[in-house]
Amino acid sequence: MSTLKLNKSPATTDQARQKTVRRMSPELRDRTKPPAKKEVRAEVQADAGTQVLAPRKDKVFKDKEPRKSTGKPAHAGGRPPANRSGAGRSEKPRDKDRPYAAKTTDRPPARRPAPTEADADLQPRLSKVMADRGLCSRREADDWIVNGWVKVNGEIIETLGTRIDPDAEIIISTYAKEHQAETVTILLHKPVGYVSGQAEDGYEPAVVLFNPDNQWSEDSSGIEFKRGHLRGLAPAGRLDIDSTGLLVLTQDGRVARKLIGDDSNVEKEYLVRVEGQLSNNGLALLNHGLSLDGVQLRPAKVSWQNEDQLRFVLREGRKRQIRRMCELVGLHVVGLKRIRIGSINLGKLPPGQWRYLGAHERF
Repeated sequence: MSTLKLNKSPATTDQARQKTVRRMSPELRDRTKPPAKKEVRAEVQADAGTQVLAPRKDKVFKDKEPRKSTGKPAHAGGRPPANRSGAGRSEKPRDKDRPYAAKTTDRPPARRPAPTEADADLQPRLSKVMADRGLCSRREADDWIVNGWVKVNGEIIETLGTRIDPDAEIIISTYAKEHQAETVTILLHKPVGYVSGQAEDGYEPAVVLFNPDNQWSEDSSGIEFKRGHLRGLAPAGRLDIDSTGLLVLTQDGRVARKLIGDDSNVEKEYLVRVEGQLSNNGLALLNHGLSLDGVQLRPAKVSWQNEDQLRFVLREGRKRQIRRMCELVGLHVVGLKRIRIGSINLGKLPPGQWRYLGAHERF
């Protein structure tokens, strides 16, 4: 039996390999032009024919206006887009730069926040606290601070003007106490023609009288004169150039503060010779009721010592106070002598001479 083998022709095979290509419209073939937009239409078949509806419009409400574009960028009011390039990106703060951070093993224990400048300004100066506690005067406090003789809460303070807590612990070195024990106070009978403080108008200061030649022979203090006693010697109170009497010169700041401090209440007694006619209520006004420079004076004790001399006891020392008080009531002062300061009397001390304040004497 013979076998018949059939071979496909090449033409038939090529036709089978070819695919059917769907023809496209010329508009779609041209890719250089944008595709045409399709119109949105709705066709409704009706019995009467075909109805074509117009494109849908946005609905507008009567009580609201159409929303308008603000023109802000997409990130307005929010966070700006992340900068993924890394340029200008801030690094994360390290532990030392943060106000607080996670605990670390090598970090010291937390401390109380330091006082602000405003709080520090409200605190008193160290020298003022020392003076208020009666340790010394402000001048002495400054000297002790510079010498490193003052400790505050266990820390040595050497800077002038340092402000501290009013309740801070203050410890004074024994060197300061020894230095304070060596200070002296001079009682001088100032004559007319000398000024109390610095030299002025050709008049010498009263301190020039403090020398061994003018020391009172009856001085019973037992203190020997030393040139070092002149160092820092200052008047504790004023006495006019044309006045005489007891003048205190001291190195001890505690004495100066007690006699001329703002809160001083030590009495000073004067004998005043006057001329003129006293007004009807003049004596009462001298005791209380007068004002100088718009400030009312403290109550005083004023009485007649004799027919031409008044006795004044004051607890303050305004400039030329007694002379100005007398002028307000019709009197003129022709002589003024201070005879007592606190419990210390001028006594028999001759004019132009001086003596030391004894260890047992207090103002």
